[in-house]
Amino acid sequence: MPADLRTLANEDFCYLTTTGRVTGRAHEIEIWFALVPETHTLYMLSDSDHSDWVRNLRRDSRVTVRIAGERFEGRARVVEDPEEDELARGLLVEKYEGSPGSLANWRRRALPVAVDLSVR
Repeated sequence: MPADLRTLANEDFCYLTTTGRVTGRAHEIEIWFALVPETHTLYMLSDSDHSDWVRNLRRDSRVTVRIAGERFEGRARVVEDPEEDELARGLLVEKYEGSPGSLANWRRRALPVAVDLSVR
């Protein structure tokens, strides 16, 4: 049984594993995240739609997320709904911004990605 998602939401980073679109091998990255425990949704921001991990999940949405030793399966997707887009950006900036305005450009230009976690 996974740890309480509310506790995991406070961790600094997670590890996202996608399947390489060319090699078919696991591709793991360390990345900042925001977690909404009530909906089992994890949000991340990518610098670009051309990032390997984003291109991988567009090919195969099945991913694995590891947070503080807890492992989750999920389905990743680029966020397209405007309300969810704003939610993702707001949660990530709120969590990681050290001083007001320091992540303003990142918030504006980054690509929001969601992972809908399979939680048992």
